[in-house]
Amino acid sequence: MLPPGLLDSLPVGAVVPDLLAALSTAGTAVLQAPPGTGKTTLVPLALAGALPGRVLVAEPRRVAARAAAARMAALLGERVGQSVGYAVRGERRTGPGTRVEVVTTGLLLRRLLAAEDLPGVSAVLLDEVHERQLELDLALALCVQARRLLREDLALVAASATIAPGRLAALLGEEGGAPAPVVTATAAVHPLDVRWCPPPRPVRPPEGLRVDPALLDHVAHLVRDAVAERDGDVLVFLPGAGEIAAVRRRLGDPPGADPGPGVDVVVLTGGLGAREQDAALRPGPRRRVVLATAVAESSLTVPGVRVVVDAGLARVPRVDHARGLSGLDTVRVSRAGAEQRAGRAAREAPGTVLRAWSAAEHALLVPEAAPEIATGDLAPFALTAACWGEVADLPLLDAPPPGPLAAARTLLHRLGLLDAAGAVTPAGRAAAAVGAHPRLARALLDGAGLVGAGRAAEVVALLGEDVRGPGDDLVAAWRAARAGRLPGAEQWRREVRRLRAAAPDAAAGGPPDDLPGDLPDDLAAGLVTALAFPDRVARRRGGGWASTGGPRFETGPGSALAGTDWLAVAVADRAPGRASARVRAAAPLTEELARAVVAPVVADEVAWRDGDVVARRVERLGELELSVRPLPQAPGELVAAAVAEGLRREGLGLLRSTPAARSLRQRVACCRAALGEPWPDLGDEALAADPAAWLGAELAQVRSRADLARIDVAAALRRVLPWEVAARLDELAPEALPVPSGRRVALDYADPAAPVLALKLQEAFGWRSGPRVVGGRVPVLLHLLSPAGRPLAVTADLESFWRTAYAAVRAENRGRYPKHPWPEDPLTAEPTARTSAALRRAPRSR
Repeated sequence: MLPPGLLDSLPVGAVVPDLLAALSTAGTAVLQAPPGTGKTTLVPLALAGALPGRVLVAEPRRVAARAAAARMAALLGERVGQSVGYAVRGERRTGPGTRVEVVTTGLLLRRLLAAEDLPGVSAVLLDEVHERQLELDLALALCVQARRLLREDLALVAASATIAPGRLAALLGEEGGAPAPVVTATAAVHPLDVRWCPPPRPVRPPEGLRVDPALLDHVAHLVRDAVAERDGDVLVFLPGAGEIAAVRRRLGDPPGADPGPGVDVVVLTGGLGAREQDAALRPGPRRRVVLATAVAESSLTVPGVRVVVDAGLARVPRVDHARGLSGLDTVRVSRAGAEQRAGRAAREAPGTVLRAWSAAEHALLVPEAAPEIATGDLAPFALTAACWGEVADLPLLDAPPPGPLAAARTLLHRLGLLDAAGAVTPAGRAAAAVGAHPRLARALLDGAGLVGAGRAAEVVALLGEDVRGPGDDLVAAWRAARAGRLPGAEQWRREVRRLRAAAPDAAAGGPPDDLPGDLPDDLAAGLVTALAFPDRVARRRGGGWASTGGPRFETGPGSALAGTDWLAVAVADRAPGRASARVRAAAPLTEELARAVVAPVVADEVAWRDGDVVARRVERLGELELSVRPLPQAPGELVAAAVAEGLRREGLGLLRSTPAARSLRQRVACCRAALGEPWPDLGDEALAADPAAWLGAELAQVRSRADLARIDVAAALRRVLPWEVAARLDELAPEALPVPSGRRVALDYADPAAPVLALKLQEAFGWRSGPRVVGGRVPVLLHLLSPAGRPLAVTADLESFWRTAYAAVRAENRGRYPKHPWPEDPLTAEPTARTSAALRRAPRSR
C-alpha cells in the first residue's frame, strides 16, 4: 500500500523492515518511536501492505483517530473511507475496500466483546500506550489474551514514544517465554528552546476543579508575548474547557480584540464536534493561537505550531470511594507530560516552549502520571472484564487496586449488571454493548421504556457528553441543547442518534402501571438521571439534601433547584474540607419516582446510640431514611447485640464494678501471669471485645443502660471460669493471708506480678521469710506499717529486711512510738497488733 518513496520520507521508515521481520517470527512487537517519526501513519500502511487482512489502529482519542486516518488517506492520495477509514463513537467512514481502520480504544473493546477473535483483522496497532489510559490498558490485555488463546496469527504492535519497553515487551511475549522484540526508531530532533516563565507572584495550587485566576492571567500574558516576539502558531495547554474559556476572554473574545493583529484564537478539546476539532488541526490563513486540553499532547500534529505555552496543569480522573463520587482533579503535569507538550513546538521546525513554572519546580514534578487504573473509575473496566472473563487472568501492566475494584463491582451489582456472584447478567451484556459508562447504559436501556427512547437518549447523551449550562439545572441545559444554544450541541445531537439506535426496542412495553405514562420533561430528566445514579437520589434535609448513597449535597447561591424536595444528582464536586458536595448538575424528582428507582426497605434496627439502646423501625431508600417509628418490643437477640456493641465501644464502665468483681479479676490475672493457660484473660479489652461470651444470660435481660448497672459482674465471671481454674483459685490466689499476729489480712492483687500485703511491722515479728502465692511462684510484697499506719518499709525479702534495715527503722521509731514493742531481735519477739500497755493489761495465756 505504500506509494514509491514514502518509506524513506519519514524516520520510522528505516525500521519498518525490522518491525515486519519481528512480526513474522514473534507475532508481536514493541515499537518505540519519538513524536513526528511517522509511527501512527506510516507503520499501519506498511502492515497493510505486508499482511492480507484489515489493520486496526487504536487511538485513545476521537480527534486523533480522525486525524490519523485523514493523514494516511492524504499520503495515498485518496479520500477517507477508501483504503483508509476510521470509526469512532457515533461516526464511521469505511468502505468495502478499507485496509486500514483507525478506531478509538473504546470501540476496539466493544468489537472484542462482540467477536473475541476479531475476524478479518490481521493486525492491531495500539498507539500511545505510554498514556496508560484505562481503556487502552484493558484493550492491550484483551488483545494479548485473544492472540494467546484464539488467534496465534494476529499480529500485535504496541507503539509508544516514551514508555519503558521492558514490562511491555514481557507482557506481549509468549506466556512464560521470551519477551516480544523491541524495535526502536530515532529521528533528528529540531532544536527546542525551553524558557522558564513562572508567575511574578506565587499562585495558589489547584484544588478540585479550581485554578487560581492569577495563573490564567499569567498564561494570557505569556501568549501575548509569544505572539509579539516569535513566529508561527502558538499552542496553549490548559487543564479544561473552563480555563480555555477564561483565557480566551483574557485574550479578547469575540475577535476584534485579538492577542495581536492578524491572529485568530481557536479551541481544541475532546468535547467539540468533529467539524470544530478538524478545523483546529488545519492551518488557517492567519496566525493562530490554539487553546487546547491534553487532547493535543500526543497522537497528532497541530500544523504550523512553533511555540508552546504550557500552564503546567492536567485533569485526571479521581474517585472518592468513601463518598461514592467520581470526577476530575486538577494536578501538576508530570515531567513526561511536560516533555510531550513541549515536543509539539519542534515537530516541524525549531520551536520554543514557555513553561509557566520554574526549573526548580520542574525538578519536583512526578516523573510520570499514575496509570488511570490506579486512580480512575473502575466500573467500565469491571463490566468489560466480567463480559470477557476473570480479571485475575488478564495480562495487565498493572493490576487494579482491590478496594476500588470491589467498589466498582458493588455498583454494577446495584445497577443489576452483575449478579451476586460477580457474573455478568444479560442486562450487563446489553449495557456493555451500548458504548457508554455502565451507569448511563443502564439509564438508557431502562429509561427508554419509562420516558421513551428519544427522551432517554437525549438525557443520557447530555450526561455522557458533559454538555451543561452555566447553572446546575440539568433540565435547563437539556432545553438549551435541544435549541442548539450550548457549546457542543452538534456532538450531543450525534450522540443522541447513536444512543437511540443502541436501544431500538427499549420502549416497546411502555411504562409500568405504577408510574405515570406522560411524565413532563423535568421529571423525565430526573428519572433517567436517577436510573444512572441511584446512589445520588437525594431528599431535602435541613439546609441540604441527604442521599441514598450516603453523601450530603448542597446547591450554590441562586440555584434554580433550591426549592426542590427531591433531586437526582448527576454531577457534584467533592468539595474538599466541606461537609456536603456541591451540586453541579441535577434534575428534580418525586418520592414516587425515587421509590420506583430505589426499592424501599423496611428494617427493625436496634443499636447503641448516645449511651443507651435505641430500637426503631426504619424505612429506607439506600442510606436515606424515609420514616422512623419506635419499636417497643425489640427482639432480645438484637438488643443483646446492641448492648454488646455499646460495651465494645464505651468499655466496661457501663457495668457496676463491685469490690468482689475487681478482686476476682485481679486474682485471676495474677494466676494467668504466673501460669498462663487455662487461666483466662479477664482484662477490660478482652471482656469488652466479646461481652456475649461471659454475659450471655444477663445480656438477654437487658433493655437499657440502667439494666446494665444491675448485673452481678462477679457472678457472671465466676460462671465462665473453667472448672479447673475455679476449683484452685482460692488455693492459689487467696483473698487474705494469715499473719503471725493471728489476724487474716486481705491481699491487694492490683499488680498481678506483685500482690501487696499491708500490715503493721509488729505483726510480722517472728516471720523469718515473707509469704508467696500461686504455689510459691509469686512473692508477696510486704508493706510494713508504723503503729499509725504509715509505711515504714516495702520489701519482698523479709529475712534481708530484719538483718539489714530493721535496726535503723527501730532506732528512728522507738522514741516516736514508745508504747509499741521494738525488740532488738524481731525474730524471737511475740508478734502483736496491740500497744505495750494493752499487752500488760491483757491476761497472759499459758
